[in-house]
Amino acid sequence: MSDATPTDPPEGTEAEEQAPAADAGKPAKAAKASKADKPAAKAKEAKADESKAEPKAKAKAAKAKEAKAKDDADDGEKPAAKKAPAKEAAAEESAQGEPQAAGRSATKKRGAKKAAAAKAAAPGDAAEAQELAKAQEAEKPASKVARRAVAGVKGPSRRRVVSAHARYVRTSARKARMVCGHIRGKSIQEARAILAFTPREVARDWSKLLESAVANAESNHELLEDDLIVREAYADEGPTIKRFRPRAMGRATPIRKRTSHLTITLSPRPEPGNTKRHG
Repeated sequence: MSDATPTDPPEGTEAEEQAPAADAGKPAKAAKASKADKPAAKAKEAKADESKAEPKAKAKAAKAKEAKAKDDADDGEKPAAKKAPAKEAAAEESAQGEPQAAGRSATKKRGAKKAAAAKAAAPGDAAEAQELAKAQEAEKPASKVARRAVAGVKGPSRRRVVSAHARYVRTSARKARMVCGHIRGKSIQEARAILAFTPREVARDWSKLLESAVANAESNHELLEDDLIVREAYADEGPTIKRFRPRAMGRATPIRKRTSHLTITLSPRPEPGNTKRHG
């Protein structure tokens, strides 16, 4: 028997076999490397795009901020411009309302003072309050006497004179003078009675004028009707209204419509000791 010893393959064959295997593994590794490099490349591209887009975004944001700042400035100016007239109007209203407010405050203060005085003076019981009210009502008729006393104390030595005028009365001065002579120097009651029973139309005008003079004396000069007399009563001529009336044979005759100005002057009665007249 022959001993067969294994023989090693030749070196060339093994190199040849390993070479195709290495060549076969290279495409797979290249494919894997290309697949692994693709996401990195995409990430790099995305980063580059982002880096390019950031300046643009920043520029847009800056422009938007500037536009907003301008809009805010415009909006701030418009309300300020609107508020300025509003403030002026409010100032005018306040300036106009100051006198009114002052008057209202004064009236409120007066009302508060009156209420406080009433509370201080008011009695505790209702019966006492009724008695006070009755006493005040009883004092009212005596007001004339009190006024007369005050007038007698404070009255000056010179006599007061109260007058009343009626202008453009449709009557002639001559007819008015025929009535006023009867009431001159008379008291108010006597003058009223004379005018009430005088059968002339102008007596009504004199009566109205007398009542007006009495009202002036009582309200404006605090004089009493019982103390007054008719000091003066006279009539002056007023303007004449001219009209014409047709007559026979084509002629025209004038019509004169006279007017007059009436005056009554009242004064207190002279004291019994003083009968002198001051001309």
